[in-house]
Amino acid sequence: MTLWRQHLRVDPVPRLLASDSKTIAWFTRRDLLGEDAGPVEALWELPEAQRILRKQRGDGAWVYPNKKSKAQYPLVDYDQLETFRQVGFLVEKFGFHRGHPAIGRAVEFLFTRQTGEGDFRGIYGTEYAPTYTPAIMELLIKAGYADDPRIEKGFQWLLSMRQDDGGWAAPIRTVGISDTIEHWRAMNANPSRPPVAPDRSKPFSHLVTGMALRAFSAHPTCRHASEAKAAGRLLLARLFKPDRYVDRRGAEYWEKVSFPFWFTDIVSALDSLSLLGFTARDPVIGEALDWLRDRQGNDGLFALKGLKGGSEMALSHWICLAACRTFRRFYD
Repeated sequence: MTLWRQHLRVDPVPRLLASDSKTIAWFTRRDLLGEDAGPVEALWELPEAQRILRKQRGDGAWVYPNKKSKAQYPLVDYDQLETFRQVGFLVEKFGFHRGHPAIGRAVEFLFTRQTGEGDFRGIYGTEYAPTYTPAIMELLIKAGYADDPRIEKGFQWLLSMRQDDGGWAAPIRTVGISDTIEHWRAMNANPSRPPVAPDRSKPFSHLVTGMALRAFSAHPTCRHASEAKAAGRLLLARLFKPDRYVDRRGAEYWEKVSFPFWFTDIVSALDSLSLLGFTARDPVIGEALDWLRDRQGNDGLFALKGLKGGSEMALSHWICLAACRTFRRFYD
């Protein structure tokens, strides 16, 4: 047995290989066993992937299904949000990349939402989104767009938006805006006003910093940036602690997980840190890995709480796969 599997209570590989999901078994062979799992394009033809593709519009987007929300907050680009979500499924669960025309159309749609400053704007209405900007960039990088100059522009924007301590925070939170609904209503009343600038003297948010680091960790060059490593140390110091701002503030959110990754949780944070060059010799990472191991059941899966809607497509198996990828990076 390889070394990383010896650091777990139960070897999860047999359970993952026996999953009803062909995609989980495929990624287990490739990422955990290092085997030739066959062409990834075979996953693109699976019925689950085809159902997603059939709902794509001609302009590359997917339509957000809740019409009431779209009518109530017209400045929020819900279709951009839904496109981000569906591209996440295609890239992370079926291995889609720029070789498939649907990804090319979706990527070009998302790039229409990139501003001249470099950020992807609209999901927070007219406000900056240092959460969704890097989350979108992460998927585009994984889809094969790491060398696209528009991605470079996104990184320049991210670096320009750091707090004085080197991390990231939502600008509206740093200036004391905590009532999001009231702020959205005011934004609808005055859609031409510029986005709120951050108070850079305020501390970073681990929620936002963890999401920002996902873009850096996904990029083969930017993951080595000194700024990313410094922000990684900030994130590491906040594991299992409450956030400094109101969004997902409680420490319990560390164990509320999703896949594809969405917010910052213990699995997504360890995934980024493992790619940024941190090692299990760091005592905090060692403790976090032990914490995960202690939540592994006799079936090999991890007892973590999925986000709303996270039961789809065997979330517990996907989280197990994602956690095992980090164990393999840290211990092999």
